[in-house]
Amino acid sequence: MSSEKTELLKSFGTNMAIILVVSNIIGSGVFKKVTPMSEGLLSPNLVILAWVLAGIITLFGVLSIAEVGTMFPHSGGAYSWLEQMYGKKISFFYGWSCFTVIQSATIASIAFVFAGALNTFVPLPKFNEEISQIAIGPLLPFENIGAKIASILLIVFLTIVNARGAKNAGILSQIFTWIIVICIIGIIIFGLTSSVGAFQNITNVSAQYPPADFSRYQGFGFIMVMVIAMRNAFWGYEGWISLGYIGAEIQNPDKSIPKALITGILIVIGIYVCINFTYLYVMPIDELLTKVNANENNIAAVVVVDKLFGNGGAYIVSAMILISTFGCTNATVLTASRIYYAMAQKQLFFPKAGILHPERKTPVTSLIYQCVWASLLVLSGSFDMLTDLLIFAAFIFYGITVYGVIVLRKKKSQLERPYKVIGYPIVPMIFVIFCVILVVVSFLETPVQSLIGVGLILSGLPFYLKWSRNKTITDSQSSH
Repeated sequence: MSSEKTELLKSFGTNMAIILVVSNIIGSGVFKKVTPMSEGLLSPNLVILAWVLAGIITLFGVLSIAEVGTMFPHSGGAYSWLEQMYGKKISFFYGWSCFTVIQSATIASIAFVFAGALNTFVPLPKFNEEISQIAIGPLLPFENIGAKIASILLIVFLTIVNARGAKNAGILSQIFTWIIVICIIGIIIFGLTSSVGAFQNITNVSAQYPPADFSRYQGFGFIMVMVIAMRNAFWGYEGWISLGYIGAEIQNPDKSIPKALITGILIVIGIYVCINFTYLYVMPIDELLTKVNANENNIAAVVVVDKLFGNGGAYIVSAMILISTFGCTNATVLTASRIYYAMAQKQLFFPKAGILHPERKTPVTSLIYQCVWASLLVLSGSFDMLTDLLIFAAFIFYGITVYGVIVLRKKKSQLERPYKVIGYPIVPMIFVIFCVILVVVSFLETPVQSLIGVGLILSGLPFYLKWSRNKTITDSQSSH
């Protein structure tokens, strides 16, 4: 099999890479996560602080991975980097976790949010209660069937688009990213200049403040509650590491990768802080929570836009969610499929996933595997659990990856580093420490989901043993 560098096309310049960073991140979190964060913190200032802190921690992660991204601009990103840092076992379990939960669950969850927004304009069909409640184990595959079918059709459509060419898929992301960024900026401008809002809404805390949990956990209550709020924000920032997956397809990676990563994440942080500030500027925190909780289908962005523009907020925001989730699903389908392609190239995944289309040079089979598994996750219906699982699993590997920057400084000090992380070693260590805190807090708060996350990570063990044994046999035969 020839080198991945000669097989994969260099389809993305710096500007397109920046677009892919932004489109991989901006999905549904920007519209929804202010509610659970407000419920936990009960203070607009603390909610904004949580978004800022989560953004800074994410930026520290980005600054760190930019170093290894320029050292190893290979397909698969963190999968390839972890092999250089720790060997093939750790890298395999990261790649396997991306397939079983981290990336596939992201695709499934965001696609389902897309379907929910579509339902605002086109009522999606449902089975009657008797059929909807048919269970297969703990799952209800026929519940909300119309939304699930719409989600799967979106995943299939975007898989076909990506199979037909990476450049075309990138252009699609570019179009939808520009549209959603312009729409969000529009809401920010209208919200902050409207007579409806007031700065005192930002400074006034909830009537229920302080949260009861502040006094729990032996004096560490505030830290626990803040970390949980930041975990919600991290769902909004999820996707920040994805550009590395297509490192082999980026032109002039030494300069393009760090510039795209840093510029992209700074754009997203600015957008997220400004739009969440706008939500809480327009509507007092207690009013926001009362209106959102009045109906289980309400989301923060809708009630705020309703207050700004009158009735019709649901249609405006639903259209924005359609745009953002379409673009985010497309970008995730594009980038994540390269992980399994890289694994198959190392003979540590289903072999056919390592095959490229002879003309379009896209990992078609890898895309198909990803499509099938993400569609099955859609049918599982466990979307809230999936988002919790993927954040828990992701931050285990994010911490390991960023710590690997320090490992490589000692292990492979002789290698050229076109870009070096700013503030080394403080910046990567702050990120690693926060990852440890988030994983521990998540385990204490949601032990069952955390154990399931660990189980999904370890579910790759029999596959690893089988594929690594096959690889050893193949290498032995080829050496004779």
